[in-house]
Amino acid sequence: MPANHAYGPATRGVVLAGGRSRRMGVPKAGVLLDGRPLLVHVVAAIRAAGLAAAVVAKAGSVLPAPEGLARWDEPDVPTHPLTGIAAALRREGRPLVVLPVDLPWVPAGLLALLADRPEPLVVVEGAGRLHPLLGRFSPEHADALEDAASTNAPVMTTVRSLGAATVGDDVLRRWGDPARLVRNVNRPEDL
Repeated sequence: MPANHAYGPATRGVVLAGGRSRRMGVPKAGVLLDGRPLLVHVVAAIRAAGLAAAVVAKAGSVLPAPEGLARWDEPDVPTHPLTGIAAALRREGRPLVVLPVDLPWVPAGLLALLADRPEPLVVVEGAGRLHPLLGRFSPEHADALEDAASTNAPVMTTVRSLGAATVGDDVLRRWGDPARLVRNVNRPEDL
């Protein structure tokens, strides 16, 4: 086994749901898409990938509660997406597949592929841009992620500086149109 795969494959998928949802106007996790909350869509993909599921959010976040979903609280400050990833890595102590709650069309097959990748950090680069919150993160990056969050560093810059490998459109096309698969739901009109 290569040294950079020392922790083995990821066995858990973690949904990031600690954001402020300024553009949506309400917490995204509970926004309905096809009659189900966004959180339920993402958790279903995680479970279909054969991974245990957890959600990480601020302690005061109101979330739908899919049956059997572990909820992990992240620190209230700083308010930065990397805060949740670092908190989850510290809690689990193993690699995690991470994705934001606003990616309801991510296929289970992609999550399974990310879980099995040998690199300590791999993210998706699809449909013409980097998706730095969709990937496989390892515990050895927790300190750097916390440091970046504390200085409000850009997520893309941080992930690139950590030497992230990428999965591109050539892989995403296995499951359909990359632009649809990695489309975020940020505003009501995105639904």
